[in-house]
Amino acid sequence: MAARTKARKRAADILFESEQRGVDTLELLRDRIAQPVTEAPLPGYSAVIVEGVIAHRERIDELLETYSNDWTVDRMPAVDRALLRVGVWEVLYNDDVPDEVALDEATSLAADLSTDDSPTFINGLLGRIVAIKPTILLD
Repeated sequence: MAARTKARKRAADILFESEQRGVDTLELLRDRIAQPVTEAPLPGYSAVIVEGVIAHRERIDELLETYSNDWTVDRMPAVDRALLRVGVWEVLYNDDVPDEVALDEATSLAADLSTDDSPTFINGLLGRIVAIKPTILLD
């Protein structure tokens, strides 16, 4: 698994865990940096992603809900929600990552981590976000 792919997965893990445990995401991030739960330290890009998602979470969730065709964010599987938040952040707020890469990475991680239907759902929703990206006003 490539370094950035691992970083995306670890970021999604933190977003998922904080939601499942009901703990502050930035506190959990600080804990994982100080005391990693794996042999490898948390990649720096994971922290960048988590901090970016948290900074723009309200807008990210608004876009997910608006373009998900009758799915509320709360109704989405928790893993999908975390992967979508990472993907939308990369598409809209990280110019260093090509949109196609963000979309492919989120879809690939969904295939490894979530349900059989998740890759198609994530690919379709992120694809819609990419298609309308020029019209989205960012915060």
